[in-house]
Amino acid sequence: MIISRSPLRITLGGGGTDLASYYKKNEGFLIAAAINKYVYVTVMRPFKEGIYLKYSKIEKVKKILDISHPIIRETLKFQKIKTPQIEITTLTDIPAGTGLGSSGSFTTALIKSLYAHNKRLIHPQELAELACHIEIDRLKEPIGKQDQYISSYGGVTCFAFNKNGKVTAKPLKISHNKLTELEDNLLLFFTGYSRNAGDILEEQDNKTKKNEYKMIENLNFVKKIGLKSKKYLESGKLIQFANLMNEHWEYKQSRSKKMSNKNIAKCYYDGLKNGAIGGKLVGAGGGGFLMFYANDKEKLRKKMLQNRLEEIRFNFDFQGTQIVLS
Repeated sequence: MIISRSPLRITLGGGGTDLASYYKKNEGFLIAAAINKYVYVTVMRPFKEGIYLKYSKIEKVKKILDISHPIIRETLKFQKIKTPQIEITTLTDIPAGTGLGSSGSFTTALIKSLYAHNKRLIHPQELAELACHIEIDRLKEPIGKQDQYISSYGGVTCFAFNKNGKVTAKPLKISHNKLTELEDNLLLFFTGYSRNAGDILEEQDNKTKKNEYKMIENLNFVKKIGLKSKKYLESGKLIQFANLMNEHWEYKQSRSKKMSNKNIAKCYYDGLKNGAIGGKLVGAGGGGFLMFYANDKEKLRKKMLQNRLEEIRFNFDFQGTQIVLS
């Protein structure tokens, strides 16, 4: 039996500039952090021929083309298995549709497990590229590349998305003390809303492809916020970084009417009045997690508890997608 795990992520700045419709003309940049909440994938060889899948559904089929789960189907097709005799099971610490990049994490964990099952190694860069190929090129999902890359590499990492499609990954150059302070002061609260990120990202993607001026200007500004966030974090100016989160959220909301709702907006402003310096919704928007940078964590926790938002405590993950049992 092979068991892999792949971390979920939070975006610290520049989110949205990792879509091809933007970076192929303008180049993208963002900072993401892997967290110690994971997607797990197990791969084993059962006694009988066939494909046995256990996720939120159970599938038992004979041919790869008969698999309903699109990512598993396309990944196994890519592996070119002639006589399938495989069992794949997946578990998650946090459900999909919550803005923490679970789809990309699942894809990297699946590929890593299959490579280990076949006694093959794969480098984080190759892993991320292959995961992007599966989701973006083969399945035509209107998504960016950050989820696959941050789950593969782990850490708190800066990604540059070049016009030719290549992605450059470099660790954020932040001191150990400031990294610990950042980790301690970032808090995640579940809004209670799950959603399909594809709807919001497709709207952004279409507007960018049409070269719509407002969307391009919005993403240009968000990229600048990402670069400025890098500068503040690396120089230890965490309060200035926290203030940028508010600016980022303001611009992010203007991309789509689906980005937020009255309850999310209320919780966001309640947070700023009760211990938080900065905050924003993590992921594509429409639901998932509110992330705050807080100077009074207990006051913030008390208010979010009153608003019935559950906190998910986390630490940064510096290992990326890995095999935990083989």
